[in-house]
Amino acid sequence: MLDAVVVGAGPNGLTAAVELARRGFSVAVFEARDTIGGGARTEELTLPGFRHDPCSAAHPLGINSPAFRALPLERYGLQWLHAELPMAHPFPDGTAAVLSRSVAETAASFGPRDAGAYRRLVEPFLPRWDTLVRDFMSLPSTALPRDSVTLARFGLVGLPPSTWLMRRFRDERARTLFAGLVAHVMSPLGGFATGAIGLVFALAAHARGWPVARGGSQTISDALAAYLKDLGGALHTDYEVKRLDDLPPARAYVFDTSPTALARIAGLGRYYKGYRYGPGVFKLDYALDGPVPWTAKEPRVAGTVQIGADSAEIGTALRAASREGRAPDRPFLITVQPGVADPTRAPAGKQVFWVYGHVPNGWTGDLTDAVERQLERFAPGFRDRVLARATAGPPEIAADNANYVGGDIASGATSGLQLLLRPKPSLFPYTTPHPAVFICSSATPPGPGVHGMSGHNAAKAVWRRLRRT
Repeated sequence: MLDAVVVGAGPNGLTAAVELARRGFSVAVFEARDTIGGGARTEELTLPGFRHDPCSAAHPLGINSPAFRALPLERYGLQWLHAELPMAHPFPDGTAAVLSRSVAETAASFGPRDAGAYRRLVEPFLPRWDTLVRDFMSLPSTALPRDSVTLARFGLVGLPPSTWLMRRFRDERARTLFAGLVAHVMSPLGGFATGAIGLVFALAAHARGWPVARGGSQTISDALAAYLKDLGGALHTDYEVKRLDDLPPARAYVFDTSPTALARIAGLGRYYKGYRYGPGVFKLDYALDGPVPWTAKEPRVAGTVQIGADSAEIGTALRAASREGRAPDRPFLITVQPGVADPTRAPAGKQVFWVYGHVPNGWTGDLTDAVERQLERFAPGFRDRVLARATAGPPEIAADNANYVGGDIASGATSGLQLLLRPKPSLFPYTTPHPAVFICSSATPPGPGVHGMSGHNAAKAVWRRLRRT
């Protein structure tokens, strides 16, 4: 009998397996697809030689993850590559604000009226960032806070809606960039704890940047898998699990799946009936005949570029997708230019380009024209650079990854209390009514992103149970 079986070979499932194997437990991972990676994969989606990331591309949470930083992933091929700027946010007038590794450079891009306010917002937390991020991405049930005072100060700033926090800024440049940071988790700007979301992304950039993985996000998953095998763990692909009886006997079963799938496979009935799924995304991957022709100079050297004319436009786009059930006319876009830091991703002189906008869950329309009209506002002539494009709406995204129900790449709505208390309000979110069944996906705290912390936290709950029994 195995000590643990993990269902799903995404970053969280692989991290949970590694953490258990490191502690001497026998582990096997079962993945339904013929490749591992889940939300961290790389494929040639458009033309030969153009390597795209179907889901995650830039990794501010990955490089800052306490779980990943404790593992020897560099030994197994993971290399973080940094663009000159982690992120830029262009405006219609041809200028841009930036999120730089330097707090001073970032503050200066907002203009003199908001530079001081931004420094006062982030500088108190930076000296304690490593402790803060560990406390923020763990739970009292898995690890007591190491610095409860700093965590409490962070909560006072971050738990209110981001619209409250943005009142610190007098001009639109800072408000717009910060609104874009919040929108990375597809949550309306006025929601609970949305200030914390924007602040975490900003602090992550100042601490260690927003890098890409050399060769693509698949490298992260491959490094975790290689380390797992060296620890004696087994990995099985092309193995779909429909019920627990499909798996070998084990003392614990750990699911890197949606709560819906877990309930169906483990026979938990309607245990997660209250769990909500959020907006979907419409994703485009481009093969380009050269770099994106941004009007502003800063996006040309940025790994990530946010697209939204102002905070009002961003807020309107988020409300349309999450509350009004329609695709926005001017979608807020998150784009990544991997080739700015990693020229191996495309043939010489060419580029891969990654972009998505928010749409209602399960939406079946085509957002391509709206996305490209937005891009043309800030990069005139963009369409002339397109050699090929691969599009994926919510149905295609859900078919590609069963965890993304209705195209929700956050694996569950990140609004209201569900932002923090997921998949159910509980001090022990990784356990289930079945004593041998656990959940470790992005549907558990700390939530979406390629950081492995949901798997890390769930593994703690598993090994404590195994040691007791």
